[in-house]
Amino acid sequence: MQSTHNKATFGITLAALGVVYGDIGTSPLYTLKECFNIGALPLQPANILGILSLVFWAILLVVTCKYVMLVLRADKKGEGGIMVLMAQSWAYLSRKSRRKAMLLGLIGASLFYGDAIITPAMSVLSAAEGLKLVSPTLDPYVLPLALVILIALFLIQKHGTASVGKLFGPIIVVWFTVLGLWGTLAIVQRPEVLLAANPWYAINFLLTHGWAAFLPLGAVVLALTGAEALYADMGHFGRKPIEIAWLGLVMPGLLLNYFGQGALLLANPSAIENPFYLLAPKWGLLPMIGLATAATIIASQAVISGAYSLSQQAIQLGFSPRMSIQHTSDREIGQIYMPFVNWALLAAVIVVIVGFKSSANLAAAYGIAVTGTMVITTMLLYVVMRLNWRWPLWLAGSVTALFLCIDLVFFSSNLLKVAHGGWLPLLIGIVILVLFLTWKRGRELLMQRLDEQAIPLESFIENMEVSSPTRVPGTAVFMTSSSHGVPHALLHNLKHNKVLHDRIVLLTVRTREEPFVAPADRLAVKRLSASFWQVIAEYGYKETPNVNELLELAEVHGLAFEVMDTSFFLSRESLISTERPGMARWREKLFVWMSKNALKATDFFQIPANRVVELGSQIEL
Repeated sequence: MQSTHNKATFGITLAALGVVYGDIGTSPLYTLKECFNIGALPLQPANILGILSLVFWAILLVVTCKYVMLVLRADKKGEGGIMVLMAQSWAYLSRKSRRKAMLLGLIGASLFYGDAIITPAMSVLSAAEGLKLVSPTLDPYVLPLALVILIALFLIQKHGTASVGKLFGPIIVVWFTVLGLWGTLAIVQRPEVLLAANPWYAINFLLTHGWAAFLPLGAVVLALTGAEALYADMGHFGRKPIEIAWLGLVMPGLLLNYFGQGALLLANPSAIENPFYLLAPKWGLLPMIGLATAATIIASQAVISGAYSLSQQAIQLGFSPRMSIQHTSDREIGQIYMPFVNWALLAAVIVVIVGFKSSANLAAAYGIAVTGTMVITTMLLYVVMRLNWRWPLWLAGSVTALFLCIDLVFFSSNLLKVAHGGWLPLLIGIVILVLFLTWKRGRELLMQRLDEQAIPLESFIENMEVSSPTRVPGTAVFMTSSSHGVPHALLHNLKHNKVLHDRIVLLTVRTREEPFVAPADRLAVKRLSASFWQVIAEYGYKETPNVNELLELAEVHGLAFEVMDTSFFLSRESLISTERPGMARWREKLFVWMSKNALKATDFFQIPANRVVELGSQIEL
């Protein structure tokens, strides 16, 4: 029994390696090189040891202590991610504080999209640039090769990651093993590099260089990119496999490689041209380029999948219009494909690569999104520590102050790069945030307008049962967002067709502030009168509603459906921007545009298309 459990844990840990650690695992490709390039630091032993010490302690404190030991425990039903952290804090906050937590969570989520665009471009470009070391004549082919790899990666997304994912784990195991091996061989040559584990070298570097140390700090944070993925992907693998993978292989491999690059620079400062690839023996250069390319593809895949998951959560929580969501695995609920998100990301990645042209230029844009999300994670974690975990103020405050101090220093150092490319993730984040907030506010405004015209459900049903219009055979299902008002589609059907079906079902689909809802809690069926029924279905924000499944579940509750005898009535609102108080006119027009381009409810809720009747109405915002 114990052996079976150990085998299962090993299998999950291997899978976690392939998905969770691709991003942070490829950071040695560019981190140390950029630390010296960005601030034009002299390659002196004190500077090399100082930068190494900063990288070492950043990884130890931020990734190990903050994320692995603390943030991973802030799960909700085994799920993680900044949206989960935001949702956890809601239940314990006042309405005013809740809005602040919501805004923080949305800012963090918006910044993630900037990261999702820059990570594939930065990683794949860094791997492809190794060709220049093979022969300078290959330099013109670096950019086209990176584009071809990324376009191919986005093209295969629609097939899902289930089959390819089986290869990810073993490749990443080889990757970290090789990282550690090359690093160890270099450390043996210059063992004094291990002195960098002493925090004094980091402190001395900061004291010696003063404000000038801020620029290199903006590159040191590149060693932490992907730390957020540990938390975001926890739902797929669980906390224990992620911890085992980090402590058992990933952290040792990364640290050995960073120290190995430092040892190489101590022996040969000219190796700063590309210390990662020059760490490998000459015969291993081409295989290393191939392995690095595979690792960067995996890193990109993890971030793309994260963008799909985040988009799905945003839709379910009411911050984004409906979009097509395709499930690519029968076993793994988290494996989804979203065509619009996929092609939008690809277009943005192509623009970024063509615009920045090299990983050195992209390094200026990289970091702001990562550090901004880290700051927000720490702030939301404080709420969870105080209100969910009931930690005393002094303990929660001390832990938060420590991590917030580190996060803010890194974030501030990256702000210095705004003019040199750091504006890109900020611009992307602002655009996404405006879209999120506009959709949320627009839906609230729309519900207010609909409620103004609503007729109380109880009195309506009472009148219909007493003086019923002409009845026609069959069942009519009316989709409605309100459980207390008469659906507008029902009123329009009655007004224009002057008939009611023998059985009327009012179906409301809600999203709970938790990732998944147990099947037993999915459906609530209530008989309102002889011919009226109310069905309320609840989903988690990581689930996709399916009306066909709901009809099958309803039979267990005594409400059986014959699909060919059932019609679905939906209200399709035509929105008109007006001068009425609510939102600025430009936001109203943006909301109207988003509504027009949203996926039809028929497709999103997977309703049989040939059984749907849509009734339109005009709503003034």
